[in-house]
Amino acid sequence: MGCIEALAQPRNETSAGLRLVLVAAVALIDKENRILIAKRPEGKPMAGLWEFPGGKVKEGETPEFALARELAEELGIETRECCFAPLGFASHSYDDFHLMMPLFACRMWTGEPRGVEGQELKWVRADELAGYDMPEADIPLVYQIQDRL
Repeated sequence: MGCIEALAQPRNETSAGLRLVLVAAVALIDKENRILIAKRPEGKPMAGLWEFPGGKVKEGETPEFALARELAEELGIETRECCFAPLGFASHSYDDFHLMMPLFACRMWTGEPRGVEGQELKWVRADELAGYDMPEADIPLVYQIQDRL
């Protein structure tokens, strides 16, 4: 439903009072201008969906620090906070929480990304991203990436 159609509907108050979860995501961009996406492994919520690497921001962390930590843990690569450039964000209500997800671009890291937690990885072009099933919150990020890259 687009914004215009939503204006014609009664206001949905379900997002009021939901727990706010801050998750940082990154569009890792290689030398061929492809973006890395990861498939959520079996046993995790939303298993089988493709997403941008990242994870929850812990108390006391900045989104950039959380991304550097998550990329080391999940992909086995090293990068620094200064390597992330803001690209966009998503704000989405799920049934039991509201997700706020800043998206960063990163073109500099050391190591070769690999699925440390067993997740499948794939390098894709920006115009191919919409062809992958993703969590609802990630979908607006696809279009932000396409608009900016």
